[in-house]
Amino acid sequence: MPLINSNDILETINMIHEDNLDIRTITMGISLFDCVSDDTERLCTRIYDKITRRAEHLVAVGQSIEKKYGIPVINKRIAITPVSYIGGTCDADGFVRIAHTLDRAAADLGVNFIGGYTALVQKGETAGATNLIDSIPEALSTTRCLCGSVNVASTKAGINMYAIAKMGKIIKDLAYRTRDDESFACSKLVVFANAPEDNPFMAGAFCGAGEPDNVINVGISGPGVVASAIKRAGDCDLAQLAETVKRTAFKITRVGQLVAAEAADALDSTLGIVDLSLAPTPAVGDSVAYILEEMGLESCGAHGTTAALALLNDAVKKGGVMAAQHVGGLSGSFIPVSEDAGMIAAVERGALSIEKLEAMTAVCSVGLDMIAIPGDTDESIISGIIADEIAIGVANTKTTAVRVIPAYGKKVGESLEFGGLFGRAPIMRVNTYSPAKFIKRGGRIPAPIHSLKN
Repeated sequence: MPLINSNDILETINMIHEDNLDIRTITMGISLFDCVSDDTERLCTRIYDKITRRAEHLVAVGQSIEKKYGIPVINKRIAITPVSYIGGTCDADGFVRIAHTLDRAAADLGVNFIGGYTALVQKGETAGATNLIDSIPEALSTTRCLCGSVNVASTKAGINMYAIAKMGKIIKDLAYRTRDDESFACSKLVVFANAPEDNPFMAGAFCGAGEPDNVINVGISGPGVVASAIKRAGDCDLAQLAETVKRTAFKITRVGQLVAAEAADALDSTLGIVDLSLAPTPAVGDSVAYILEEMGLESCGAHGTTAALALLNDAVKKGGVMAAQHVGGLSGSFIPVSEDAGMIAAVERGALSIEKLEAMTAVCSVGLDMIAIPGDTDESIISGIIADEIAIGVANTKTTAVRVIPAYGKKVGESLEFGGLFGRAPIMRVNTYSPAKFIKRGGRIPAPIHSLKN
């Protein structure tokens, strides 16, 4: 019996052409530890030379795989060692020079984004981490391809409230600096708890200290495929529905595994992980919200949404993990408001609030993602939004994150128009009661008791 039959081939073709199946990203991780120098000029030269040498053929290989298999490869990206680790004695201006070097390398290679302008400060800040964080407004507002992240908490370390307070200010500053560009720089910055070292998705991708010198990680996408499978399943019970999602996730992930192996071989890189996440796009039908509605919800955001999302996330993991050699990254279901047509519609009809999104993040990948809020929102409220979401991750031993955009000069009822994969972000209402006194207490919220595993 042949390993692949004609029905499998036709099914995959239908997934691509009718249900928007794609490989969302081939991300090359590059370690920059061997670039370290106490001279900023020499450091920048080494960084540029290594990135452009190792990723020279990344875009071409992605295009070749796309042509060979007929599978769209939407993004080719690079993730590097957290820059705070390699910045050494750089001051904030020195880190900005590194940022511009990274952006130039990305532009010269033709990749979509480069991630790793990152600091990990869950227990506190080194001088390098402090200088990098202080440089973020200038670095991200004056570059186009560069993405940044700050890990402010972990289940083992607790929550660094000093860092969270600082991030509220930085996000407001970024929004103001790019006010003439829909405050776009905020979409390139994410605040994490329990950040993974092998995440291929932006804006939070970086190449962790435990990663190989050069590695290929792949992120898949297939909300439209899952929604179509659920529709075909008809009025079955929820156990049968979960089985349908599992089988579909297996098929989607096999495509990702194929592409990852092919790319790693062609680029002479270590084969890393496949990230199982269902990543939506603004395209009609390519929506996680539509999956939930296909399950039987009148609208995403209705009571029952969190339960439906828990079923979906679990079934995707169970189906996908059997199809990939190594699974990692975020692996679940993304709910970025601006990038999901169904989420946008749910917000605009009044069915979906920030509070409901926060509840949903307890059972899915990442957290409050690509959410636009009024531009006059106080920085302490932004810090409070971050603190709440980060606490969910720490308490539940999972990755959570916040990518929030204070829409400078705009209010509820208006929207930000990003275009492309970033989509459109309706401005969402926030609770305006102040957490300022709580945030100003600072310190580190201790790690939960269940973090003591030894």
